[in-house]
Amino acid sequence: MKRVIKVKNNISIISHASVGGGEERRGPLGDKLDFCDPSDTFGQSTFEVAEGECGRIALNTALTKANLSHEDLELLVAGDLQNQCVGTSLSLGSFGIPFLGIYGACSTCTEALLILSAFMDSATDMQYGGAVTTSHNSAAERQFRTPLEYGGQRSPSAQWTATAGGAFLLGRDKTKPLITEYMPGKIVDGGTLDGSNMGAAMSFAAADTIISYFNETGRKPSDFDYIVTGDLGRVGSDILEDILSRELPGAECFHRDCGLMLYDTSRQDAHSGASGCGTSAAVLSAYFLPLLESGKIRRILLLSTGALMSPSSILQGQNIAGIAPLIRIDSPISS
Repeated sequence: MKRVIKVKNNISIISHASVGGGEERRGPLGDKLDFCDPSDTFGQSTFEVAEGECGRIALNTALTKANLSHEDLELLVAGDLQNQCVGTSLSLGSFGIPFLGIYGACSTCTEALLILSAFMDSATDMQYGGAVTTSHNSAAERQFRTPLEYGGQRSPSAQWTATAGGAFLLGRDKTKPLITEYMPGKIVDGGTLDGSNMGAAMSFAAADTIISYFNETGRKPSDFDYIVTGDLGRVGSDILEDILSRELPGAECFHRDCGLMLYDTSRQDAHSGASGCGTSAAVLSAYFLPLLESGKIRRILLLSTGALMSPSSILQGQNIAGIAPLIRIDSPISS
Protein backbone atom coordinates (compact mmCIF):
# COMPACT_ATOMS: atom_id res chain seq x y z
CA MET A 1 0.00 0.00 0.00
CA LYS A 2 1.26 3.43 -0.91
CA ARG A 3 1.53 5.97 1.88
CA VAL A 4 1.12 9.03 -0.34
CA ILE A 5 -2.54 9.52 -1.28
CA LYS A 6 -3.64 11.95 -3.97
CA VAL A 7 -6.72 14.07 -3.37
CA LYS A 8 -9.05 13.26 -6.25
CA ASN A 9 -11.53 16.10 -5.80
CA ASN A 10 -10.89 19.79 -5.27
CA ILE A 11 -10.19 20.40 -1.58
CA SER A 12 -9.03 23.92 -0.78
CA ILE A 13 -8.32 26.06 2.27
CA ILE A 14 -10.93 28.76 1.68
CA SER A 15 -10.33 30.68 4.90
CA HIS A 16 -8.02 30.62 7.91
CA ALA A 17 -7.15 32.56 11.03
CA SER A 18 -4.30 32.69 13.53
CA VAL A 19 -4.33 33.63 17.22
CA GLY A 20 -1.52 34.20 19.70
CA GLY A 21 -0.67 35.46 23.16
CA GLY A 22 1.79 38.03 24.45
CA GLU A 23 5.04 36.30 23.50
CA GLU A 24 3.68 35.48 20.05
CA ARG A 25 2.76 39.12 19.52
CA ARG A 26 6.38 40.09 20.33
CA GLY A 27 7.76 37.59 17.82
CA PRO A 28 8.69 38.09 14.14
CA LEU A 29 5.19 37.11 12.97
CA GLY A 30 3.32 39.09 15.61
CA ASP A 31 1.91 41.66 13.18
CA LYS A 32 0.71 38.89 10.86
CA LEU A 33 -1.46 37.12 13.46
CA ASP A 34 -5.18 37.88 13.26
CA PHE A 35 -5.65 38.32 17.01
CA CYS A 36 -3.37 38.46 20.05
CA ASP A 37 -4.10 38.76 23.76
CA PRO A 38 -1.07 40.08 25.69
CA SER A 39 -2.51 38.65 28.94
CA ASP A 40 -2.73 35.07 27.53
CA THR A 41 -6.12 34.71 29.28
CA PHE A 42 -8.48 35.49 26.37
CA GLY A 43 -10.93 36.80 28.95
CA GLN A 44 -11.14 33.50 30.85
CA SER A 45 -10.51 32.61 34.50
CA THR A 46 -8.09 29.71 33.90
CA PHE A 47 -5.38 29.03 31.35
CA GLU A 48 -7.00 25.71 30.43
CA VAL A 49 -10.28 27.39 29.47
CA ALA A 50 -8.27 30.16 27.78
CA GLU A 51 -6.75 27.60 25.41
CA GLY A 52 -10.21 26.59 24.28
CA GLU A 53 -11.24 30.22 23.87
CA CYS A 54 -8.19 30.73 21.65
CA GLY A 55 -9.60 28.11 19.30
CA ARG A 56 -13.10 29.57 19.41
CA ILE A 57 -11.75 33.01 18.46
CA ALA A 58 -9.75 31.50 15.60
CA LEU A 59 -12.74 29.59 14.24
CA ASN A 60 -15.08 32.59 14.47
CA THR A 61 -12.50 34.77 12.74
CA ALA A 62 -12.06 32.27 9.88
CA LEU A 63 -15.85 32.01 9.50
CA THR A 64 -16.20 35.80 9.41
CA LYS A 65 -13.49 36.09 6.75
CA ALA A 66 -15.35 33.57 4.56
CA ASN A 67 -18.77 35.13 5.24
CA LEU A 68 -19.94 31.77 6.60
CA SER A 69 -21.78 30.65 9.73
CA HIS A 70 -20.97 27.71 11.99
CA GLU A 71 -24.17 26.18 10.61
CA ASP A 72 -22.45 25.88 7.21
CA LEU A 73 -19.79 23.50 8.59
CA GLU A 74 -20.63 19.83 8.21
CA LEU A 75 -17.66 18.47 10.17
CA LEU A 76 -15.20 19.90 12.66
CA VAL A 77 -11.86 18.15 13.33
CA ALA A 78 -10.00 19.70 16.22
CA GLY A 79 -7.61 19.10 19.09
CA ASP A 80 -5.39 20.70 21.69
CA LEU A 81 -2.65 19.71 24.16
CA GLN A 82 -4.85 19.03 27.18
CA ASN A 83 -5.94 15.65 28.53
CA GLN A 84 -8.95 14.35 26.57
CA CYS A 85 -8.83 17.55 24.46
CA VAL A 86 -11.02 19.17 27.08
CA GLY A 87 -10.17 22.71 26.00
CA THR A 88 -11.54 22.04 22.52
CA SER A 89 -14.68 20.26 23.69
CA LEU A 90 -15.56 22.96 26.23
CA SER A 91 -15.11 25.82 23.78
CA LEU A 92 -16.44 24.36 20.53
CA GLY A 93 -19.19 22.08 21.82
CA SER A 94 -21.77 24.86 21.77
CA PHE A 95 -21.35 25.24 18.00
CA GLY A 96 -23.31 22.03 17.49
CA ILE A 97 -21.12 20.88 14.59
CA PRO A 98 -20.45 17.13 14.06
CA PHE A 99 -17.09 16.71 15.73
CA LEU A 100 -13.98 14.55 15.67
CA GLY A 101 -11.61 15.29 18.54
CA ILE A 102 -8.02 14.25 17.87
CA TYR A 103 -4.82 14.18 19.87
CA GLY A 104 -1.62 13.99 17.87
CA ALA A 105 0.51 16.03 20.26
CA CYS A 106 2.26 18.73 18.23
CA SER A 107 1.32 16.99 14.95
CA THR A 108 -2.37 17.83 15.52
CA CYS A 109 -2.63 20.63 12.93
CA THR A 110 -1.51 18.51 9.98
CA GLU A 111 -3.40 15.48 11.29
CA ALA A 112 -6.63 17.50 11.48
CA LEU A 113 -6.21 18.84 7.94
CA LEU A 114 -5.32 15.35 6.66
CA ILE A 115 -8.38 13.72 8.24
CA LEU A 116 -10.75 16.45 7.09
CA SER A 117 -9.33 16.34 3.56
CA ALA A 118 -9.82 12.57 3.44
CA PHE A 119 -13.44 12.89 4.62
CA MET A 120 -14.26 15.58 2.09
CA ASP A 121 -12.52 13.77 -0.73
CA SER A 122 -14.70 10.71 -0.19
CA ALA A 123 -17.92 12.55 0.73
CA THR A 124 -18.15 14.66 -2.41
CA ASP A 125 -21.43 16.26 -1.29
CA MET A 126 -19.72 17.80 1.75
CA GLN A 127 -19.18 21.48 1.01
CA TYR A 128 -17.49 22.91 4.10
CA GLY A 129 -15.49 21.58 7.02
CA GLY A 130 -13.32 23.08 9.73
CA ALA A 131 -10.03 22.18 11.43
CA VAL A 132 -8.87 23.87 14.65
CA THR A 133 -5.69 23.41 16.70
CA THR A 134 -4.53 25.18 19.87
CA SER A 135 -1.91 25.06 22.60
CA HIS A 136 -1.26 27.20 25.69
CA ASN A 137 2.05 27.62 27.44
CA SER A 138 0.71 27.84 30.97
CA ALA A 139 -1.77 24.97 30.59
CA ALA A 140 0.89 22.72 29.04
CA GLU A 141 3.48 23.50 31.70
CA ARG A 142 1.08 22.56 34.48
CA GLN A 143 0.09 19.34 32.77
CA PHE A 144 3.39 18.06 31.44
CA ARG A 145 6.09 19.46 33.68
CA THR A 146 6.00 21.46 36.92
CA PRO A 147 3.71 24.05 38.51
CA LEU A 148 4.27 27.49 37.05
CA GLU A 149 5.12 28.85 40.49
CA TYR A 150 8.04 26.43 40.77
CA GLY A 151 10.12 28.44 38.31
CA GLY A 152 12.42 25.54 37.45
CA GLN A 153 15.40 26.18 35.19
CA ARG A 154 14.89 24.89 31.66
CA SER A 155 17.46 22.97 29.67
CA PRO A 156 18.96 24.76 26.62
CA SER A 157 17.36 22.07 24.44
CA ALA A 158 13.90 22.79 25.85
CA GLN A 159 11.30 24.68 23.82
CA TRP A 160 8.65 27.21 24.76
CA THR A 161 5.11 25.92 24.31
CA ALA A 162 3.26 28.47 22.21
CA THR A 163 0.07 30.13 23.37
CA ALA A 164 -1.35 30.03 19.87
CA GLY A 165 -3.87 28.47 17.58
CA GLY A 166 -5.17 28.32 14.07
CA ALA A 167 -8.46 27.56 12.34
CA PHE A 168 -8.87 26.43 8.73
CA LEU A 169 -12.01 26.12 6.65
CA LEU A 170 -11.92 23.63 3.80
CA GLY A 171 -14.13 23.93 0.75
CA ARG A 172 -14.03 23.37 -3.01
CA ASP A 173 -12.86 26.72 -4.37
CA LYS A 174 -10.12 26.23 -6.97
CA THR A 175 -8.99 29.83 -6.54
CA LYS A 176 -7.74 29.05 -3.00
CA PRO A 177 -4.70 27.01 -1.87
CA LEU A 178 -5.32 23.34 -2.66
CA ILE A 179 -4.52 20.31 -0.51
CA THR A 180 -3.43 17.89 -3.23
CA GLU A 181 -1.79 15.00 -1.35
CA TYR A 182 -1.57 13.60 2.14
CA MET A 183 0.57 11.00 3.83
CA PRO A 184 0.13 9.44 7.30
CA GLY A 185 3.25 9.40 9.43
CA LYS A 186 4.83 6.42 11.12
CA ILE A 187 5.63 6.11 14.81
CA VAL A 188 9.41 6.36 14.92
CA ASP A 189 11.44 5.74 18.08
CA GLY A 190 14.82 7.44 17.85
CA GLY A 191 15.81 6.40 21.37
CA THR A 192 15.26 9.82 22.98
CA LEU A 193 14.62 9.75 26.74
CA ASP A 194 15.03 13.43 27.61
CA GLY A 195 11.66 15.12 28.12
CA SER A 196 13.40 18.48 27.69
CA ASN A 197 14.56 17.58 24.18
CA MET A 198 11.38 16.84 22.26
CA GLY A 199 12.83 18.32 19.08
CA ALA A 200 15.33 15.49 18.92
CA ALA A 201 12.58 12.93 19.51
CA MET A 202 10.48 14.28 16.65
CA SER A 203 13.32 14.78 14.18
CA PHE A 204 13.62 11.08 13.29
CA ALA A 205 9.92 10.82 12.43
CA ALA A 206 10.22 13.95 10.29
CA ALA A 207 13.18 12.45 8.43
CA ASP A 208 11.28 9.20 7.83
CA THR A 209 8.28 11.06 6.41
CA ILE A 210 10.30 13.36 4.14
CA ILE A 211 12.59 10.64 2.77
CA SER A 212 9.66 8.23 2.28
CA TYR A 213 7.63 10.88 0.45
CA PHE A 214 10.36 11.61 -2.09
CA ASN A 215 11.26 7.94 -2.52
CA GLU A 216 7.64 7.02 -3.23
CA THR A 217 6.71 9.94 -5.48
CA GLY A 218 10.00 10.27 -7.36
CA ARG A 219 9.84 14.02 -6.95
CA LYS A 220 12.78 16.25 -6.06
CA PRO A 221 13.01 18.62 -3.10
CA SER A 222 13.47 21.46 -5.60
CA ASP A 223 9.89 20.85 -6.77
CA PHE A 224 8.83 22.61 -3.57
CA ASP A 225 9.49 26.06 -2.22
CA TYR A 226 9.61 24.84 1.36
CA ILE A 227 9.56 21.61 3.34
CA VAL A 228 7.93 22.85 6.55
CA THR A 229 8.16 21.05 9.89
CA GLY A 230 6.01 21.89 12.87
CA ASP A 231 8.20 22.53 15.85
CA LEU A 232 11.52 20.74 15.88
CA GLY A 233 13.23 23.84 17.25
CA ARG A 234 16.96 24.38 16.85
CA VAL A 235 18.13 21.01 18.18
CA GLY A 236 15.61 18.95 16.22
CA SER A 237 16.13 20.97 13.05
CA ASP A 238 19.89 20.44 13.21
CA ILE A 239 19.39 16.68 13.56
CA LEU A 240 16.86 16.55 10.71
CA GLU A 241 19.02 18.61 8.36
CA ASP A 242 22.03 16.44 9.14
CA ILE A 243 20.04 13.30 8.26
CA LEU A 244 18.69 14.87 5.06
CA SER A 245 22.13 16.06 3.95
CA ARG A 246 23.26 12.41 4.02
CA GLU A 247 20.12 10.57 2.89
CA LEU A 248 18.50 13.11 0.55
CA PRO A 249 21.19 15.69 -0.31
CA GLY A 250 19.83 19.14 -1.02
CA ALA A 251 16.55 18.67 0.83
CA GLU A 252 17.96 20.39 3.90
CA CYS A 253 18.20 23.64 1.92
CA PHE A 254 14.40 23.79 1.60
CA HIS A 255 13.65 23.06 5.24
CA ARG A 256 11.87 25.62 7.40
CA ASP A 257 10.68 25.00 10.95
CA CYS A 258 7.68 26.81 12.43
CA GLY A 259 9.25 26.47 15.86
CA LEU A 260 12.14 28.66 14.71
CA MET A 261 9.87 31.22 13.04
CA LEU A 262 7.41 32.11 15.78
CA TYR A 263 9.91 33.65 18.22
CA ASP A 264 13.07 35.71 17.94
CA THR A 265 15.37 33.53 20.03
CA SER A 266 17.95 36.32 20.24
CA ARG A 267 15.63 38.51 22.31
CA GLN A 268 12.94 36.11 23.53
CA ASP A 269 13.73 33.44 26.09
CA ALA A 270 12.46 30.54 23.99
CA HIS A 271 15.68 28.50 24.26
CA SER A 272 15.51 26.01 21.34
CA GLY A 273 12.38 27.60 19.85
CA ALA A 274 8.62 27.17 19.95
CA SER A 275 6.69 23.95 20.53
CA GLY A 276 3.04 23.04 20.98
CA CYS A 277 0.48 22.14 18.34
CA GLY A 278 -0.61 25.77 18.04
CA THR A 279 2.82 26.61 16.61
CA SER A 280 2.41 25.10 13.14
CA ALA A 281 -1.27 26.12 13.04
CA ALA A 282 -0.49 29.79 13.67
CA VAL A 283 2.54 29.92 11.37
CA LEU A 284 0.73 28.13 8.53
CA SER A 285 -2.12 30.62 8.69
CA ALA A 286 -0.09 33.76 9.32
CA TYR A 287 2.87 33.14 7.01
CA PHE A 288 2.73 30.30 4.51
CA LEU A 289 -0.89 30.44 3.32
CA PRO A 290 -0.72 34.15 2.39
CA LEU A 291 2.37 33.38 0.27
CA LEU A 292 0.51 30.56 -1.47
CA GLU A 293 -2.60 32.70 -1.96
CA SER A 294 -0.58 35.44 -3.63
CA GLY A 295 1.39 33.04 -5.81
CA LYS A 296 4.70 34.17 -4.29
CA ILE A 297 5.42 30.49 -3.64
CA ARG A 298 4.16 27.50 -5.65
CA ARG A 299 3.80 24.62 -3.21
CA ILE A 300 4.89 23.37 0.18
CA LEU A 301 5.02 20.16 2.13
CA LEU A 302 3.74 20.61 5.68
CA LEU A 303 4.50 18.01 8.31
CA SER A 304 3.60 19.02 11.84
CA THR A 305 5.73 16.98 14.20
CA GLY A 306 4.55 15.35 17.43
CA ALA A 307 6.34 13.90 20.47
CA LEU A 308 4.37 10.90 21.71
CA MET A 309 4.76 11.05 25.46
CA SER A 310 2.88 11.75 28.68
CA PRO A 311 3.95 12.74 32.19
CA SER A 312 3.61 9.09 33.24
CA SER A 313 5.63 7.69 30.34
CA ILE A 314 8.48 10.08 31.11
CA LEU A 315 8.50 9.15 34.81
CA GLN A 316 8.51 5.47 33.85
CA GLY A 317 11.60 5.92 31.67
CA GLN A 318 9.90 5.21 28.34
CA ASN A 319 11.44 6.46 25.11
CA ILE A 320 9.80 9.43 23.40
CA ALA A 321 8.69 8.38 19.93
CA GLY A 322 7.75 10.85 17.21
CA ILE A 323 5.13 11.15 14.48
CA ALA A 324 4.99 13.40 11.40
CA PRO A 325 1.94 13.25 9.09
CA LEU A 326 2.27 15.25 5.85
CA ILE A 327 0.09 17.26 3.50
CA ARG A 328 1.00 18.97 0.25
CA ILE A 329 -0.49 22.42 -0.35
CA ASP A 330 -0.37 24.03 -3.80
CA SER A 331 -0.91 27.65 -4.79
CA PRO A 332 -4.00 28.07 -6.98
CA ILE A 333 -2.02 30.44 -9.16
CA SER A 334 0.68 27.90 -10.04
CA SER A 335 -1.38 24.68 -10.04
